[in-house]
Amino acid sequence: MLTGLSWLALEVKYLEHARSFYEETLEMDCTAEREDELVFAAGETDLVCRRPDGVPRGGLHTHYAFSIPDDEYDDWWDRLSGRGYDLEEAQFGPAKSLYLYDPDGNCVELGQQGGEGPGIDGVFEVVLEVEDLDRAEAFYTQLGFETADVGDDRKRIRMNGPMALELWEPHLGIADARGGVHVDLGFETSEPTAALEAVSDDVRQVDHVSDERVVVRDPDGHVVTFAHR
Repeated sequence: MLTGLSWLALEVKYLEHARSFYEETLEMDCTAEREDELVFAAGETDLVCRRPDGVPRGGLHTHYAFSIPDDEYDDWWDRLSGRGYDLEEAQFGPAKSLYLYDPDGNCVELGQQGGEGPGIDGVFEVVLEVEDLDRAEAFYTQLGFETADVGDDRKRIRMNGPMALELWEPHLGIADARGGVHVDLGFETSEPTAALEAVSDDVRQVDHVSDERVVVRDPDGHVVTFAHR
C-alpha cells in the first residue's frame, strides 16, 4: 500500500544551525530553502528541518537512521569523532551503526546498509514514541507494515514497510535516544484514499483529503501524509 518514505520533518530552533550540521557535517545537499524550513536530500527521502511557526510541526527528539555504504563507515567515524562528536556504536549482526546528536537533540544514526552512496543515501528507520504499543501496532499494520521484532522489555516494536518503523513506549534506547513526538511523515502511495479507508476508524483526525494527498493524525498525534506518486 505504501511504497516509499517521501519525507521526515524535524523541528529546529535555528535554521542556520541545522544547515551547518546537515549540509556541512553530514555533507547533505540542501534542495529547497523557504522562510521557515530547509529541505535536505537523503536519497529518495527529503529531510525537512522546520521552525515551529505553524502546523504540522516537525518531530521533537526524533531518533532516525541514515543509510551509508558499508565501506564508508570507518571514514565517517574518523571524520565525526575528529570534529569532537561523542559517538556511540552498536552492532547488528554484520552491520555497524554510529550515533550522534544534531543541534536540536535528535539522535541521528548512520548505519551500514549496503547503499550505493557516496555518503548518505536514504532513511532506513524512524522511531515514534507511542502511548500504547498494541494500538499503534494495529494502526500501522493496517497500512501494510509487518511486525519484525518485539523488545524483551515489551516497550518497543519494530515493523518493516517502506522503511523500518520502530514504535517505542517512553524509554531511552541506544545512545539515550528517544522516540519522536508529533513527527511529520510523508509516504508515497498509488492510492491515497485507499490508505485512508484502511485506517479511517482509528485516526485521531483527518486534516485533508484529495485524490492526490491525504493527511491524518495517527492515534498518538503523529502527522501521516499519503501522497500520490
